[in-house]
Amino acid sequence: MKRYLMLVLLAYGGYAMSWETANFVKPNKAELEKKLTAEQFQVTQEDGTERAFRNVYWDNHREGIYVDIVSGEPLFSSLDKYDSGTGWPSFTRPLESANVVEKQDRSWFVVRTEVRSKHADSHLGHVFDDGPQPTGKRYCMNSASLRFIPREDLVKEGYGEYAKLFEAK
Repeated sequence: MKRYLMLVLLAYGGYAMSWETANFVKPNKAELEKKLTAEQFQVTQEDGTERAFRNVYWDNHREGIYVDIVSGEPLFSSLDKYDSGTGWPSFTRPLESANVVEKQDRSWFVVRTEVRSKHADSHLGHVFDDGPQPTGKRYCMNSASLRFIPREDLVKEGYGEYAKLFEAK
């Protein structure tokens, strides 16, 4: 099933996405600079990294999903989040693997696997092979590239299809 995205400007000045019937078009640089915080812009658009243990989601234990701060595409679930001890939100797998792109990153004189969002091409973080089972993966993400949608707000925010993930708990 093909999904379409519709950009919704939130009152607090950030971007969110609702799964509607319009095609997502990534805002231009000037629009993104206005709508994102300096840190969000630096991380998502300039491949930056926020400080460990000083970001909003590293210690978030609420149930819900994490979406791209620019496009709103669903990326990760709290059901796959774990404490990696690194100071960044870490997940064993993506919620929607079709929304996650992995690319080779040769910066910092080492080869790593960068993780980007498919539709917005936002830099999210990196994936490593030192995570827990069942996947053995550690998707180490920047909070600045994510927006958290709490379980109780999934329907209201346009992500109702993911509410069923939390019903069995």
